[in-house]
Amino acid sequence: MDIRQLARGTVEWSRIERVIRTLADRYDRDTVRVEFLEADNWLSTPCVIDDEYFVKIVSRQNALVHGLLTTGRNVGAFSSGAEGFFDRFDTPLQMVEHEFEATQKMRHVGLNAPKPIDAFEVNGLGVLVLEYLPDFRTLEEVSDETITEHAPELFSMLATLHEHGLAHGDLRAENVLRCDGELYFIDATSVDDSRVEETRAYDLACALAILEPRIGARTAVAAAATVYDGEALLTARSFLDFIRLRPDHEFDSTQLRSEVEKVADIGHN
Repeated sequence: MDIRQLARGTVEWSRIERVIRTLADRYDRDTVRVEFLEADNWLSTPCVIDDEYFVKIVSRQNALVHGLLTTGRNVGAFSSGAEGFFDRFDTPLQMVEHEFEATQKMRHVGLNAPKPIDAFEVNGLGVLVLEYLPDFRTLEEVSDETITEHAPELFSMLATLHEHGLAHGDLRAENVLRCDGELYFIDATSVDDSRVEETRAYDLACALAILEPRIGARTAVAAAATVYDGEALLTARSFLDFIRLRPDHEFDSTQLRSEVEKVADIGHN
């Protein structure tokens, strides 16, 4: 069994059925069509309802796994010379309520994100309902040419998030969608609001880590430099080794460090 499936666990069908019935009642439908997604996801059981709603079903085990991942990330942050800044959730309801609110905030500041529709609890399970984007592809699924085209847009979106005092906290290729020629953010996690400099730097480092294997360190850093100054890039540099240890990021941190330092030196001269 895949380690992510093992960690995610299996929610009993009777409990899932109760969630689906609750959704049908909430949206005044006699019947609904459900498609479960084979998503590479530690933290929920995802499905699509009537090709209209994207639903995440979050169990107690999902919340426990999230807590363990959060602890590991905070330990990694310490190794980068910063105090831990990731927040954890105690319950499945807290997890879905946070994602609902984070998605609302991203849309409020003008960023593309699926429309949040509902967040509630059924029999101990957290249920998040979002607008379904039927024709999306994740950033890991598009061509290198498409990524090169959208790289400045990715950093511009991050800068907009940061300018409004927000952060993503879990920026990975699978959490950036391309739909109708535009990028969308999903799955923002919770970070400490008082640690703005660190969370911004971490987001920026994650974006560089996403792009480097696909378009190269020089192009990735050049795209970032259209939005962020040398000081911001140097601060992000300190998180690259920590991010490299994560299983969902594979990139050449040495090359990124070198390119960041070149751009920062040019900016100071």
